[in-house]
Amino acid sequence: MIFDLIKPKDVLPITPAEKGLTYALPEPGKIEMRDIEKSFTRLFSSDDGQKVLAHLQVITFQRALGPGVADEQLRYLEGQRSMVATILRLIDRGRKPR
Repeated sequence: MIFDLIKPKDVLPITPAEKGLTYALPEPGKIEMRDIEKSFTRLFSSDDGQKVLAHLQVITFQRALGPGVADEQLRYLEGQRSMVATILRLIDRGRKPR
């Protein structure tokens, strides 16, 4: 039939993401978390890292929305701010000796 002509011959397997499944790593332990904190500190201590971090702060913390903004936009911006705050917190923790 005509439909046999448009069928792909080699069907690729469906990935978990395509099935709607997502893979999340388990919550890191204290030792692993310390490594993550140090990694954030190293990553953002370079000149490029400082530029990126400064840009993230400008587009999140130094941004104000008007009074007529939609609730969804406020929530989106707060999510961005929360992520940048988390990055800053991890950098700070990575600088502290333990």
